[in-house]
Amino acid sequence: MVFKVAGGMKPGAIIEIEKRFYQLLIVGKHKSSWAGDELGEDLLDAASKLEVEQQALRERIEKQQQQKSVFEAVSNQLLTTIISEMEHQLDSTDSLIAESPVSNTQWLLLELLHSKKLDMKRLLLVVKNTSWLNQDLVNLVNSPAFRQSRPQSTDVQLSDLKLVLNYIGMEQLKFLIPYFCMRHWLPNNHATILWITRKYWRFANMAAIAARALAQLHEEKEEDESLIFTLTLVNLMGSSLVLRKCAQVYEGTRGKWLREASESRDKNVYDAVLATEFPTQQVCDHVLQMGSMANWQVLQLHGFGNSKLQKHIKEMDQTLNFSDLTKQSAIALKATIYAKVLLLEEQNQIDPREKKMLFDYYEFSEQEIIRLKGKNFRKQDIL
Repeated sequence: MVFKVAGGMKPGAIIEIEKRFYQLLIVGKHKSSWAGDELGEDLLDAASKLEVEQQALRERIEKQQQQKSVFEAVSNQLLTTIISEMEHQLDSTDSLIAESPVSNTQWLLLELLHSKKLDMKRLLLVVKNTSWLNQDLVNLVNSPAFRQSRPQSTDVQLSDLKLVLNYIGMEQLKFLIPYFCMRHWLPNNHATILWITRKYWRFANMAAIAARALAQLHEEKEEDESLIFTLTLVNLMGSSLVLRKCAQVYEGTRGKWLREASESRDKNVYDAVLATEFPTQQVCDHVLQMGSMANWQVLQLHGFGNSKLQKHIKEMDQTLNFSDLTKQSAIALKATIYAKVLLLEEQNQIDPREKKMLFDYYEFSEQEIIRLKGKNFRKQDIL
């Protein structure tokens, strides 16, 4: 079937391509060699050790018939428990944000950055009360990379937050703060899904780079360029929270079963629990079902239901026809689609006909494609 109408009701063929992307990102076994900011470097050893240990156990179990039957029984029961608990935990947005790194303060910050009259005193106070962001910005200003980008800089280490914010400048803060927020929302403390997290962070960076390139091509005002950049990242927040919750359930349940098996000194059961892998397919299904919807629902739960961000994010999820989106939302969504295409191409998971179908539906112009082809998607050059 050929779809001739660009931007109308999304065809099933396009939905299937986008599902394939999340299969690649979550279920796919390839690993991302680049994650930006050395994301999860401290967990690399733990993640690699877990992977090797599980693989060795499964190979050994395969060779022993009696142990194999124990493994299948225990592993199936454990997976059933984990999957059931995931469904329970993801039953509502309230439970999704329990123990999550998302807070009202972060949304307040993002709203402040996009207000018509930016109150620097209020911004300073909110950043000061957000300890991780405060530290991220201080570390950035004192990093060699930042100093090299500022020829007039000295070797003096800055610690006063007011000086740090002034030194960075408001124009760059409008991009840096959403960038650091997105990095903070990632499930980067879970060795279980480290490779998924690194791939997701790379995807987010590529989408953000594309967002700025498209905004600049369309000569958006400075405030709109930063808004489009922010929308692109915030639109990936819900999926990140779903991944985090699934990792919490898996690690918590599996850990409890390991302790019980250890206490009962049943090595076969212990090994079976240890060898049980993270249920990536079910997790992928959850991301597809609620990742996009969770974006605006989380904003609503935090009291920002009438904010500019929430209106755009809800529009991106709820609007049936791409052609009906506002300009900023459309550009943010285009940026995300372009990043998906690049990652699918890397793994030979999309053919030219499908690529053209996506570009036609999302109304990419020739100029937009030329501009995006010229970008370096391996470097997030915010500074």
